[in-house]
Amino acid sequence: MVTRLSNFFLRTLRDDPAGAEVASHKLLIRAGYIRPLAAGIFAWLPLGLRVKAKIENVIREEMAAAGAQEVHFPALMPREAYEATGRWDEYGDLLFRLQDRKGGDYLLAPTHEEAFTALVKDLYSSYKDLPLTIYQIQDKYRDEARPRAGLLRGREFTMKDAYSFDATDAGLEASYQAQRDAYERIFQRLGLEYAIVQADAGAMGGSRSEEFLHPTPVGEDTFVRSAGGYAANVEAFTTAVADAVPFDADAAPVIFDSPDTPTIDTLVAHANAVLDGEYTAADTLKNVVLALKHLDGTRELVIVGIPGDREVDEKRAEVAFAPAEVETATADDFEKNPLLVRGYIGPWSPTGAVLGEESATGIRYLVDPRVGEGSSWITGANIDEKHAHSVVAGRDFVADGFVEIASVREGDPAPDGSGPVELARGMEIGHVFQLGRKYAEALGLKVLDENGKLVTVTMGSYGIGVTRILAIIAELNNDDRGLIWPAPVAPFDVHVVAAGRDQAAFDLAEQLSAELEAAGFDVLYDDRPKVSPGVKFGDAELVGVPRVLVAGRGSAEGQVELWNRATGERETLAAGDAIAQLIAQR
Repeated sequence: MVTRLSNFFLRTLRDDPAGAEVASHKLLIRAGYIRPLAAGIFAWLPLGLRVKAKIENVIREEMAAAGAQEVHFPALMPREAYEATGRWDEYGDLLFRLQDRKGGDYLLAPTHEEAFTALVKDLYSSYKDLPLTIYQIQDKYRDEARPRAGLLRGREFTMKDAYSFDATDAGLEASYQAQRDAYERIFQRLGLEYAIVQADAGAMGGSRSEEFLHPTPVGEDTFVRSAGGYAANVEAFTTAVADAVPFDADAAPVIFDSPDTPTIDTLVAHANAVLDGEYTAADTLKNVVLALKHLDGTRELVIVGIPGDREVDEKRAEVAFAPAEVETATADDFEKNPLLVRGYIGPWSPTGAVLGEESATGIRYLVDPRVGEGSSWITGANIDEKHAHSVVAGRDFVADGFVEIASVREGDPAPDGSGPVELARGMEIGHVFQLGRKYAEALGLKVLDENGKLVTVTMGSYGIGVTRILAIIAELNNDDRGLIWPAPVAPFDVHVVAAGRDQAAFDLAEQLSAELEAAGFDVLYDDRPKVSPGVKFGDAELVGVPRVLVAGRGSAEGQVELWNRATGERETLAAGDAIAQLIAQR
């Protein structure tokens, strides 16, 4: 049936909505695809649902081709299963928690590993039932602290999540590869550029983890890649521990006065003046005090030594100390630990005390992997307005371990030896995990193997952000007049416009719409009788159906105008030729 704009639930806006920053956010609201209800929460209107359904159909077709079967779980889930896996606490403030009238705890699911695992446990008991891959397309909920950019970072979003179940590790590898291959086909069909990068598993757990990132300047993820093929997000990037170098075991650090040196730059300038050297920030050891809030509510201070030419990357710090929450130490933390001399903290003290030892501060001391044994540093002397030079790792201090929280820079060596890396911005559109047995063990998912012995099932998890993909496609396909949807996901195939008040235009537009529908096209027909051609043309450009067919001034002679929104090309031709051309180009 032809969709008539005269009774279609659509109102377009001429001005950008307040607070919208990126093109997709502005245009999807202006063109009547979504409407904001609260920060990060949107209503879906008929146009938006049509595009969303097209994307979901592509996903469903490729999931079926990969052997996955569709199920559906409720968004509202009980606490118990998430508590068994530890994620009731691990997700922290990201979870929407609520209680029913009887005081029972529930959550709005951010993901459904627990539900999938429990379902398979309930129904399957033998290795003969496996392998199995099941998936759903379902709304998810996360209490984002700063929802932004419309559908790109919301508090409610639609996601495809699939889970594989295998009796063996080899089976998991095969299931993982099948889903990974399906993801590549999905993104290729949707016309999305992507990079597959190594990733941190985070609260999901498991071993192998890869993200599909769409490179885009508005992306919120930074990833690195080398010409030799290495790719990883910055959280998963690793630095090789520096090789040990010889040092003089009998030498000692030298303390020097360093007043008014609150920054690395001022310290370097002062050291070069008083030590008569040619030091750089890379020769200094910056000691950062962090506070870790653990799941049990305890608060722990930790000090991390990093080269002075590096900054702390908050995302890398969050991953390094997960599941604890990480924040910079406060003035109150320093007040409670008077041995911490703000601005002059170092891993060695002239008293012989070393950070991390009970005799010094009792605070755990970790270092960046670049702080290798035998490396010499300028660093704080733990005395106000004094630093020390020739402080040697392995001689004057021994750290409690290595930790990766320093920023990654252009030119850093890839850990696989494939050359220097470059930095790029990207938006996550998919993520695949080898979960292993974490959730199966927590929830008791076991099957009998071929020898009749119980074995724990191994799992994979595979997610695609459906609504985020829709926003990215909108972000990539627009001009200064509106959206330009690619044909595979467009809400309609052809937008027919009756332009003007001449009845001949409406009669021809009616005829064209009927013929196109009979030929298998999904048609949106602008039949509004009292709307000017200019408004109709503006709406057609804004809505973004890729082909627009206009019945206007030449209607009495059977002439129409055919627009191609992607190329901007417009041509006048006979109505029959226009339909033939549309059929030929389908």
